[in-house]
Amino acid sequence: MTTNLKLTSYQELYHIDYYKWLDTTAQLLRNHQFDDVDFDNLIEEIEAMSGSQRRELENRLRVLLMHLLKYKYQPERRSNSWLNTIDEQRNQLELLLEYSPSLKPFYSEVFDKCYVKARRSAANETGLSINTFPSDSPFTQDDTLNPDWLPE
Repeated sequence: MTTNLKLTSYQELYHIDYYKWLDTTAQLLRNHQFDDVDFDNLIEEIEAMSGSQRRELENRLRVLLMHLLKYKYQPERRSNSWLNTIDEQRNQLELLLEYSPSLKPFYSEVFDKCYVKARRSAANETGLSINTFPSDSPFTQDDTLNPDWLPE
C-alpha cells in the first residue's frame, strides 16, 4: 500500500468491513508499515476501548451498590440471586481492576456518582421510598469490593 488510492480504500474498510480493517491494521503494524496505517480510525478505536472499560466499571459498580442496598434494607427479601449478583459484580470488578490497574483512581472518582444512581435504582426496584436509603453511601469503597463482606 504505497499510493493514496490504496490508503483511501483501506480507510474505507473501516466503514464497510470492520473485521477486515482490524485484520489489515494489525498486519500493517506487525510489518512495521506505519506510513500505511489508518491512524485516525485506529486512535478513535483505542479511545473507544478505554471509554468502554470506564463504562463497564461504572455499570458494574452501580449494579453492585444497588444490590448491596437491597440486601441491607430489605433483609426479608434476601435471596441467592442477590448474593450471586453481588459476587459476580465483585468478581468482574476485581478482574477489570487487575487487568487495568490504572482504573483504580477512576473507581474512587465515580464511586459517589454510582451510589446516587444505585440509590435511585434500588428505590425503583424495591418500591421503597428513596429516603429509605442514605444520601451518602453507607458502604466504604473497600467493603464494597471485599468478597467476604456483606452489609448487616
